[in-house]
Amino acid sequence: MVAKNSSPDRDLLRKYFAELVGTFALVFFGVGTAVFDSHWMGSVQDAWLGIAFAFGITLLVMVYAIGPISGCHINPAVTISMLTAGKISARDAIAYIFMQAAGAIVGAGVLYAIVSGLPGYDVVKDGLGQNGYGIHSPGGYPLASVLVAEIVLTFFFLLVIHGATSQKTSRRFAGIAIGLTLTAVHLVGIPIDGTSVNPARSLGPALFVGGDALSQLWVFLIAPVIGGILAALVWKYVLEAPQPAAARSD
Repeated sequence: MVAKNSSPDRDLLRKYFAELVGTFALVFFGVGTAVFDSHWMGSVQDAWLGIAFAFGITLLVMVYAIGPISGCHINPAVTISMLTAGKISARDAIAYIFMQAAGAIVGAGVLYAIVSGLPGYDVVKDGLGQNGYGIHSPGGYPLASVLVAEIVLTFFFLLVIHGATSQKTSRRFAGIAIGLTLTAVHLVGIPIDGTSVNPARSLGPALFVGGDALSQLWVFLIAPVIGGILAALVWKYVLEAPQPAAARSD
């Protein structure tokens, strides 16, 4: 029975809007820490630890805030991985990805509106927490290194998500496991390319920075999706415990 104040259409809108809000939060607090702390400290390198925890803590709290509504994907790689594993419909997956992209763009736009008020700030020169390789990598890592890193980091991130949200796991602690994993992923990935593992997170800042940030964006759209799909396949066909056969009714 559907509650009086609820309807299928309204429930869908709530799910989709939750994804927009969650992705906005991840970009605003995670990327925002990279933008504001690096400006204050003088470099992204000095702010690595704070950035990693900002992403991890934001995801952790959003899991509990919007997880009961939408599942808290807030990442197209997560949504595509769940679609691959048969845990979300194609219709919902398309809507989720659209809303995630919108939330990331709005989040990056708000960051730009704030930081552009600084005297002397130039978005092309100073950036907006965008990802990059080669001369745009914090550690100078080339394209091949970034591709491998993004696939591997996303693979393990999604593997934890599939495991932490599985039916045989206590989901009360899923947010902690997922948030800490994203923190660890950023601790490794920030020196390599600023860490994406999330196409929406990369899309938002790149649109405002333009130039090389846009021309290099394809890596951060494709590599996390590959990692997410691989994680779904490994989880579904290798690691997930087989479901017990349904009892036969006479």
